[in-house]
Amino acid sequence: QVQLVESGGGLVQPGESLRLSCAASGFTVSAYSMGWYRQAPGKMREFVARISDTGFDDYSDAVTGRFAISRDNAKNMVNLEMNSLKSEDTAVYYCVRWGRFVYWGQGTQVTVSS
Repeated sequence: QVQLVESGGGLVQPGESLRLSCAASGFTVSAYSMGWYRQAPGKMREFVARISDTGFDDYSDAVTGRFAISRDNAKNMVNLEMNSLKSEDTAVYYCVRWGRFVYWGQGTQVTVSS
């Protein structure tokens, strides 16, 4: 059974950093493209970052240069390092696994506010 569990969200001030983690079970993260989406109040869910099974990563324009996605194969986890956070980064962040089926986690709240 595929499961994705996000953690690491919280309340931070603008300019600070936060690290999100996605713990996977029921499959091996290194065999799939994994990523992060986010959804702010009143907005559509949007793509944030992706890491392919071969290690290629890409990012939305909004987070390029500030966020970094990585994979920890030993722990079967995917992480999202978020730096220089802005108020517009406030959203619920979701871990996603692509493949024959797409799986989503339940999300973790990130709030950036002074």
